[in-house]
Amino acid sequence: MPSTLRRILSVASLALLLPAASPGAWAGELTVSAAASLTNAFKALAPAFEAQHPGTRLLFNFAASDALLAQIAKGAPVDVFASADQETMDKAQAQQLLLAGTRRNFVTNTLVLITPADSTLTWRSLADLGRPEVKRVALGKPEGVPAGRYAKAALEAAKAWAAVEPKAVYAANVRQALDYVARGEVEAGFVYATDAAVQKDKVKVALTVPTESPIAYPIAVVAGSANPDAARRFLDFVASSAGQAALARHGFQRP
Repeated sequence: MPSTLRRILSVASLALLLPAASPGAWAGELTVSAAASLTNAFKALAPAFEAQHPGTRLLFNFAASDALLAQIAKGAPVDVFASADQETMDKAQAQQLLLAGTRRNFVTNTLVLITPADSTLTWRSLADLGRPEVKRVALGKPEGVPAGRYAKAALEAAKAWAAVEPKAVYAANVRQALDYVARGEVEAGFVYATDAAVQKDKVKVALTVPTESPIAYPIAVVAGSANPDAARRFLDFVASSAGQAALARHGFQRP
């Protein structure tokens, strides 16, 4: 099986693992559930972490932060949780799903409005989304995707939500919103700056979108982790100079 496929656990894979999971079955493996926007960065830094910690193999599960939280709450065998927003991690903490004292912010990001690379539309502000030539706008579903919540809040602050809501095409996670724009299925969409960089040949940034507070990503060890020591080492690694350099290469900024 290709190493890339081994590293990425789908939601279905996690569900299948639940009945058979046992402490011994997870020895040497570290399961990291991380926000979809971290996909490329975490996959890129994995070899360096594994080289520094022989015998530890990273298994990744990427999805919208809220979906990951729901999996953890249902008992998915997860060691580390990395969310794209504070609200989701606050919920995890309130449900006592985190190992006390391990939560920390490790990167920040920026919300942007993107369009297909060949779009001829011009942009001055979010109010331009209300123009008739803009028929569809992609964003994560605010009820379950942090990027969608940031986008809705920014649109409300700009008094543009009423005009955008009827045009909204909701995505299950930020990468799906990116795909909608990259394929030209919508005129514009909200993603993180790091996502836009992943498909810079197919999308372009129209506007940098201000948010009420910085978009800081928290990470924590999950309570009940089968490998809490290895999980702590992963948290230390992403905060280290090597980890931060790897994340910076994918557009993330220091907290």
